[in-house]
Amino acid sequence: MKKRYQIDKQRAVQKFRQFAAEENQPIQLVIPLKEVLDLIQRGLMNVAMAAFTKLAESVMGHEVTALVGEKNRANAARMNNRWGSEPGYCLVGGQKIPLQRPRVRDTRKREVPLGSYELLQRASLMEESVWQKMMHGITTRRYNAVVKELEQAYGIQKSTISEHFIEASRERLDKLLARPLREYAFCAMMIDGTNFDDQQLITVLGITVHGQKLVLGLRQGATENTTVVKQLLDELRERGVDFEVPRLYVLDGGKALSAAVRRTAGKAGFIQRCQVHKVRNVVDHLTEEHQAHVRQKLLSAYGTREYIDARRALLRLLRELMALNPSAARSLEEGLEDTLTVHRLRVRRDYGPAWRAPTRSNLPSPSWRPCAAM
Repeated sequence: MKKRYQIDKQRAVQKFRQFAAEENQPIQLVIPLKEVLDLIQRGLMNVAMAAFTKLAESVMGHEVTALVGEKNRANAARMNNRWGSEPGYCLVGGQKIPLQRPRVRDTRKREVPLGSYELLQRASLMEESVWQKMMHGITTRRYNAVVKELEQAYGIQKSTISEHFIEASRERLDKLLARPLREYAFCAMMIDGTNFDDQQLITVLGITVHGQKLVLGLRQGATENTTVVKQLLDELRERGVDFEVPRLYVLDGGKALSAAVRRTAGKAGFIQRCQVHKVRNVVDHLTEEHQAHVRQKLLSAYGTREYIDARRALLRLLRELMALNPSAARSLEEGLEDTLTVHRLRVRRDYGPAWRAPTRSNLPSPSWRPCAAM
């Protein structure tokens, strides 16, 4: 729940916006030429900062006049009074710029917040600057160092930096999840879930026919269940993705992901189970003395160009595993056909420019056995 002073500040901002829209008065800045020359000698940025400071103080002066009235002019209906000024600051490009903040109090001597001053402190540019620097620190594993740099540069607490980073991230995420997708031609989608504490974050990555990769959407859920994935795909449909177009869907093997894709895309959904996950799942059932041998056979089978050859190699390994370790054999058998979808579609191993989205016209000959998704 927001506190009273926070509500008063929000109302002050709304009143100031309304005042600015109704009055629309021009603001003129007067800076002596000698002062401008001195600032230029110290750098053009100093001129910009000085001009912005005077502009900010002039804007606050206009609001004070609207709240109190003209100076040295009697007004029996006056509800507010000037109360001097005090040092304040505004945020420009992620840095604190000092200025003099005028103060106003009502007849009961309570502080009246200035909407213009609150706007000057919101600093949308600061969110952008903090986000860029913070992301640089995270990707280079310099998180602590970057936070310290930000704290020193902005002269604000670490918790405030965190708030700006969260706000900037939230804004970017909202834009990402609302971006229209109708203009993109996706030939493949990759769907996977990532654990964050006790939550699952389901993410969809789209690959266009030109090879461009785009994060299409994400959804948070307690588990990787069909309902969560189905809702995420429905959101993509509302944003312009046509699920009646034949497309490759690369999944990690979760049953919930496969079920959601089949419900949404139907026969147009060609499901490719992740071969890396399959190899890992099978090998994990084996003792160390057999792991390297079986892993090599799996990789060799999946590295085969033709679907028939790859399937024949996997079935030979399946018979071998039935005698060696039935659990590993069952792991290999589960969803085996879905791990060979790219072989059936004859996708080039280099995934180069010749990659074509699966359509009814470029499917392989009917000699291969279709998977359940088709």
